[in-house]
Amino acid sequence: MFTCRNQSCGAEWALSDVVIKNEGQGLLFRCPMCGARNYVERHDADDGTATYEQITDIPPRGTR
Repeated sequence: MFTCRNQSCGAEWALSDVVIKNEGQGLLFRCPMCGARNYVERHDADDGTATYEQITDIPPRGTR
């Protein structure tokens, strides 16, 4: 579960609700509701699957 870190939004999203991509500043997803950037870190499991963890120590960036 991911939470939009935009203080006025705070919406919660499942991995299937967001698109994780690199816009040149690292992996992130844009909140589907407000468009704020939310950074994530990729972890590769032993079985080859990828999991993502939201990074909370980077302040949220603005919308589009």
